[in-house]
Amino acid sequence: MRTQKKRLADVGYRLFSGSMMVLTLYAGYLCVVRAQRYMERQKQLQLAAEEQKNPED
Repeated sequence: MRTQKKRLADVGYRLFSGSMMVLTLYAGYLCVVRAQRYMERQKQLQLAAEEQKNPED
């Protein structure tokens, strides 16, 4: 009986640890995507500001 409870606890711990790893990886992915979008937006804003400064008409 004791080993059965221990096995169940081990399985529960592994499932919990695995889910935390997946969540950590997903959060890292979201962070990278957000950083890329921020950098792209900053680049677009800088180009728009330069175009307003130096109109090529």
